[in-house]
Amino acid sequence: MKVIEQTSGTVGTLSDLAKLANYSLMDTLNCDPEAKANGVDHSPREVFTGHYVPVNPTPIKDPQYIAHSKNFFSELGFSDTLAESADFVRMFSGDMSQVPEPMRRIGWATGYALSIYGTEYYQQCPFQTGNGYGDGRAVSILEAVINGKRWEMQLKGGGRTPYCRGADGRAVLRSSIREFLAQEHMHALGVPTSRSLSLYTSKTEKVQRPWFRDGSYSKDPEVMIEEAVAISTRVAPSFLRVGQIELFGRRARKNEHPKAMEELEMIVLHLIHREYSEVIDTNLTTAEKVVLLAGEFRSRLTSLVANWIRVGYCQGNFNGDNCAAGGYTLDYGPFGFVDMFDPSYQPWTGGGKHFSFLNQPQAAERNFNMFCKALQLLLESHENELQQLQKLQDDFSNVMQVKMIEMWTSKLGLQNFNATLFNELVKLMIATSVDYTIFFRELSCIPEDITPLRKSFYKDMMLDEELIKSWSLWLEEWKSSISGLNVEELSKKMKLVNPKYSLREWFLVPAYQQATEGEYSLIKEMQEVMTNPYDEQSKDVEKKYYTLKPSQFFKVAGISHISCSS
Repeated sequence: MKVIEQTSGTVGTLSDLAKLANYSLMDTLNCDPEAKANGVDHSPREVFTGHYVPVNPTPIKDPQYIAHSKNFFSELGFSDTLAESADFVRMFSGDMSQVPEPMRRIGWATGYALSIYGTEYYQQCPFQTGNGYGDGRAVSILEAVINGKRWEMQLKGGGRTPYCRGADGRAVLRSSIREFLAQEHMHALGVPTSRSLSLYTSKTEKVQRPWFRDGSYSKDPEVMIEEAVAISTRVAPSFLRVGQIELFGRRARKNEHPKAMEELEMIVLHLIHREYSEVIDTNLTTAEKVVLLAGEFRSRLTSLVANWIRVGYCQGNFNGDNCAAGGYTLDYGPFGFVDMFDPSYQPWTGGGKHFSFLNQPQAAERNFNMFCKALQLLLESHENELQQLQKLQDDFSNVMQVKMIEMWTSKLGLQNFNATLFNELVKLMIATSVDYTIFFRELSCIPEDITPLRKSFYKDMMLDEELIKSWSLWLEEWKSSISGLNVEELSKKMKLVNPKYSLREWFLVPAYQQATEGEYSLIKEMQEVMTNPYDEQSKDVEKKYYTLKPSQFFKVAGISHISCSS
């Protein structure tokens, strides 16, 4: 298909956007041969072959505009008025029936495999085969080349697909607000991520979801609550996941159908085309491309996880199917930002320590190994490339450690990493119950003594003299390690590494509670604050969003921990 690129001007109408449509996945990969051409395919079934299933999204009833990302609209060259225009609202709330040509009136969903911390699973698939697991409520509706860059647009909460596993295919307003705000916050933090385009809710359509009683400390949902449905549109260069590569690897390994190996190679080459074309030469052999792909993905993945820890982010559910093969943050489900520093912080009640805050490097390595396990099949007759791939796996932890050391060095404003200084800091942060974001931001101001740092101490009034002395000694040691540097320049540099504001769950709860009443001012407010996370903002903003988590919120369900129900 000929690629029509936007050259100048603003996308002011849906027809303007339609001119930029270019469907590389549907035009170059295999469609499920049992799929329905009209996209009416909304019941759970096994999908045995093919890379995608054509699916019509299910529109939400009586859609209402809540928000769009003004920053991302600007980057794309979209007019802000587009977000509330009737045809745009219709399309991005799930109704494809009237989209202008050459846009297509069907979307697509994809299957993927599930691996948890490096172990393959099948039982989550309703057929126990892995052939019914995939995009259960995510429907991609557009690929477009905009300003020379390809973007895929995907509705989350767009209705049932063959991979819905019996669920209703909907996302609720609560979880949609969280993801909408989080994606743009992460982008503003400088962390690779999918992006938020728009958010619409239904005035009338509601669904039942398990949740917690008010003020509960339960780890498991206790009641069913009625919640409004919503559709958020997330955007990325692709939505290809490690789990997708795994699915086709498993099928090839088991020789499940005659085209299994061919389909594995096709999806891998498509991944390279979509995500790595700028760094992998198209003239190379497939074997050479595969090795370069693994190396580039390793580099992106290790940088990504180091960035997560830099900003205090815990993904919560870092399965292979929640790991983007392009190396960016994807699937904001049971995520959280650290309040009180805890290496084992885990916002998801079902996540366990394997996906906890400082264990994310190990979880990333498990996902990388599963990725390579699938790639190995394409190198079986290429001994040299197989050895190179194995070396990339063997060196993962070393590369990860280097990225982590670089990250901690930058957070501390050091020229060279000081392991003794760092290890002592971790001990003090744990012993004192320190707020992760506030501590590093206050340190970025290069304090004369520990008084400013004490703003970040949750147990400040309970500190004994010995601990206070230890903090003073640590600060003196830190200051001696930065002596000779220009303090003003160092402070500026550290403030670009250590954000002032992070999207804490207890900020989000009032926003989605307010939204249930049709009031969206807190969402707009947080859009503004959280897309400028490194900036000094007004005193009112600082008082509200640069503060310790109130004691009454600790251990409270739905604030300090969440379930996956969304």
